Amino acid sequence: MGKESAPRRVVIAAYDQVQILDVACPSGAFEIANSHGAAPPYRVELATVSGEGARSSAGIVLAGARRLAAVTGPLDTLMVVGGAGARAAVVDEPLLTQIRRLAARSRRVASVCTGTFVLAAAGLLDGRRVTTHWGYGELLAAAFPAVTVDPAPLYLRDGDVYTSAGVTSALDLTLALVEADHGPTLAREVARELVTYLHRPADQAQISMFLAAPSPGNGVVRDLLGYIAGHLDADLSPPALAARAGLTARHLTRLFATHVGTTPARAVRAVRTEAAAYLVRGSELPLAAVARRCGFGTAESLRKAFLDHYGVTGDTLRRMTDMPRPAAGAPGQTPGA
Repeated sequence: MGKESAPRRVVIAAYDQVQILDVACPSGAFEIANSHGAAPPYRVELATVSGEGARSSAGIVLAGARRLAAVTGPLDTLMVVGGAGARAAVVDEPLLTQIRRLAARSRRVASVCTGTFVLAAAGLLDGRRVTTHWGYGELLAAAFPAVTVDPAPLYLRDGDVYTSAGVTSALDLTLALVEADHGPTLAREVARELVTYLHRPADQAQISMFLAAPSPGNGVVRDLLGYIAGHLDADLSPPALAARAGLTARHLTRLFATHVGTTPARAVRAVRTEAAAYLVRGSELPLAAVARRCGFGTAESLRKAFLDHYGVTGDTLRRMTDMPRPAAGAPGQTPGA
């Protein structure tokens, strides 16, 4: 087989108590890329220190593994996955030794979730900007001060090293790798086959404002967030929200800081931006109409919001998927409404 047609070897390094989705998302996406004509195709290999497979944290044993020490020759991608077992993996010197050896043979190195800890423990992330699951960013930064940790993005690339956030962000990372290797058309075909809504941009926040609801005891803030989501084109300024809740603007700001972790104005902007992104990617509305519907007023204001929130323009977001778009909903309608 000629060099140009040789498969792209992807080795997924695993260990006991691995998160099964960290393995399934990339291996499944690479498989589907092959079925849609990836040329050269991917050849995925699961490898562990013992070669006896890995027991996932769900109790399912991932069999068919190779011994890491038996993996030779050049690799396209070395991917280290995460899970509850990462705590033990970071002090497993035989594992770290093999990670260092294989990284030197690989065109690129990637990690999923707490797999970033393993790469850091192997000394492969010093001086690099990386991400991990949002819940472990502070711990990663404290444990490895030579590493610059940004817990916000879904995934990051620093040179030939890719790191991603938790669990299903492994799918976003893998789609990015497929796109880098074979172009956006194949990546979109894989996304459609996986029935994923779209390939999310790297700089998209890990936690959506639609999921960042306050704790059950904070009914005022919850009610306001619900009102914001359902009235995007209304006056949602801090004074207007405070008046609606019967609070002073200062008290409203304190409540949002405590229970949402941001200011009322920033929360409104985030919800409007995410709703606008939904409409841009899921309808054929002109950007100016999306801007008015979501409370931005002008297409230019919406463009600035997209650049701040996603790092791309609305036109770029729309081009990221060529899936059939449903008719837009009623004015002010938000995802799931």
